[in-house]
Amino acid sequence: MDTQHAALIKRSYDEPDERRTPPLSTVDVVHLGNGISSARLTLQPGWRWSEAIKPVVGTELCEVHHVGVVHAGRIGVSHGDETMELGPGDTYVLEPGHDAWVIGDTAFVGYEFDSKAADSYATVDS
Repeated sequence: MDTQHAALIKRSYDEPDERRTPPLSTVDVVHLGNGISSARLTLQPGWRWSEAIKPVVGTELCEVHHVGVVHAGRIGVSHGDETMELGPGDTYVLEPGHDAWVIGDTAFVGYEFDSKAADSYATVDS
């Protein structure tokens, strides 16, 4: 539901402005006004950026800057020689040039707060 006043804006990921569904994933985007967007990423077990998103965007690695928080599940991320694992409650900043994959049998759910990432992730122009 969209409730908007001069100083208050309310949006729901359950009624997104845009939904993208690349393989094994769902990206629900809400627009909050003033050029601000946010996204909920739901990545299913077996998802890996280099297999699911690389064919969509055509880059060797993910070139999107991410800022977010993990709500559920676990994800591994590699950037050069560095690798880390993220789980529920972890906040993150991921610089461009990374790969990522879901760990285990539980879907990963994360919330993205970088407007550019929310607006462009898993699109041909990302």
